[in-house]
Formats: sequence, C-alpha cells, structure tokens
Amino acid sequence: MRYDITTLTSGFEAIMSGILDSVNLRTQMVGQNRLELLLFGLETSQRYGINVFKVREVLQCPELTEVPRLTTSVKGMAHIRGETIPVLDLSEAIGRRAIPADEQRKCFLIVAEYNRRTLAFLVRKVDRIFNTQWDQIMPPPAEIGSENYLTAVFELDGKLVEILDVEQILADLYPMATDVSEDVADKSVREQAQQHHVLIVDDSAVARNQMQRSLESLGLKVTSANNGKQAWDLLRGMADKGIDVEKSFLMVISDIEMPEMDGYTLTAMIREDTRMQRMHVVLHTSLSGGFNVSMVKKVGADGFLAKFNPNDLATVVVNRIGQVRES
Repeated sequence: MRYDITTLTSGFEAIMSGILDSVNLRTQMVGQNRLELLLFGLETSQRYGINVFKVREVLQCPELTEVPRLTTSVKGMAHIRGETIPVLDLSEAIGRRAIPADEQRKCFLIVAEYNRRTLAFLVRKVDRIFNTQWDQIMPPPAEIGSENYLTAVFELDGKLVEILDVEQILADLYPMATDVSEDVADKSVREQAQQHHVLIVDDSAVARNQMQRSLESLGLKVTSANNGKQAWDLLRGMADKGIDVEKSFLMVISDIEMPEMDGYTLTAMIREDTRMQRMHVVLHTSLSGGFNVSMVKKVGADGFLAKFNPNDLATVVVNRIGQVRES
C-alpha cells in the first residue's frame, strides 16, 4: 500500500499517495520562507516533523530482509520499486523502545533522501502534511543542552511538534570523514586559503562541525551561524558599522532548510542589499532532487552543493579562491 505525500484527504487511505507532484509547485515557495512538513508519530503521543522535500514516498512497511550480525537500529532491508533500501527504526535511533519485529508490518516507512543516500525510516504512524513558515519554526531551547536529536520545534494545536536532526542521527550511525584530499587542495592552494574567511550557516550542529573541520583543514578562517536569521543579523550588523562585507568573506555557504529564516530567504535578502549584493553565495542541502537547481537560480545564489562531501565542499571553495585571485 502506497500513499501520495502531496494529496491528503481523511483517514488511513488519505495519509499519502505518490511522490512530490511537480517542480513548479515547490518553486513557488522559494524566497517566501515557507515549508511543508510531514507529521508522524513514534512510540508516544509526541508528534514529529520532517520536511516534505526530503520525502520520496510513504508506504506501509513490507516484510523486511534481515541483515546478518546487524546490531544497530537498522532493522533490515526493503525492496521497493527495484531498489534495496536500508530501514532504520527511528524510535530506537533516538533512544526509545525499538518496534518489535512482529509489529513492523503495522507500521509505515518514510522513504527519504539525505546526503545522496536513500533510506527508509520505520515509524508507528503518519499524520498529515502541515504547511507553515520558517519564522514559526524555533530552535530548541538552549537550556536542554546540545546532546539531543532536536533541530527545531513549533507549536501546533497547543502542543510542541519536534523536528529531528536527521543529519546527527545518521552521522552517529554512519560517521563521515572530513579530510580533504591533496588532489583537491595542494600546498599552494592551502597557503592562499589562509587569507580568506568563510561564513557557514546551518541549523544542524553536526553539519556545521563537519564543514568547519573540512574548511579549517584548508587553512580558511570560519565563522558559523545557526540559521539564516542569525547570519543575516551578523551581515547586516557588520554593514551598518561600515564594514565592507563583500570583502570580509570569501563566500557564504548556507543550508536551505533552517528555522526562523531559510537559506532561500537569506540569499534573497543579501541580493536586495546594495552593501552585500555581490557576495558569493552557495546553498547546500541534504535534500535530493532536480528542483534544487531551479530554486537556487530563482533566488540568485551562485551555486548549489549537495551536502556533505569534504572534497566537493573544498572544490567549491578552491574554485572561488581562483576566481578572486583572477579578478
């Protein structure tokens, strides 16, 4: 049984059917600071959200193929439309009770694409699509500390909905190297990099840390911001003090999906401000799909990067250093 994530009626049959409907529908949201969330549940009444852009489809959990000696929260593999996709018990991955094997067929798979990897999240229930604005999505309170899997929260029907930091969950399961190959950046490039400063923007702590380690290994100075609003306040504050922002930063590398202000809106605001409109902006995202290129062009960004690969990231920066050197 398969459901369309772009059509919602009522009851079990209405949860989802199909894939993202069209590029044009999604690109209408570009620069409007809007997003759509698929709401779902795990072991309790707590509701969680995942960006619809990340979701390829939702279906009832089929019989899973076990993987020998598997000891993580990956429960097995599902064969879906010609692909063999690993299935992650999202409840167990965040430290809750695992879904028993005899109950899996009553549950759902959210098939998603992150960082060029396709995988399926096993969840208890799928609720509905919720359309909102990024400025209604708030970072989690600082008082809860950094040792958690939350990236944002928002209020719905008088209760908080939690948006999970899927990048952190996957990084814990599949640690990624951050070293940059010598083939991408040799000694001379690294020496030139020491003269430059990069602003990175991402609401995921693990994504910021991955990028920062890779960029600093090149010799670059790195400033980070947790979301588009924080980055915009920094850039505008510098410009208001008379600082030449365009010369202060080699480039801005920003995530797209962030609370308070998304990367599209941040880019649009940079382009509208004459004090910084020529800044080099590259947008990056764990979202997959061809619509990203169309969206990036629409808001006037200079490039797009599917995160995270240290050599791809370094290549973008090295190319930018070359452009500045030649100008």
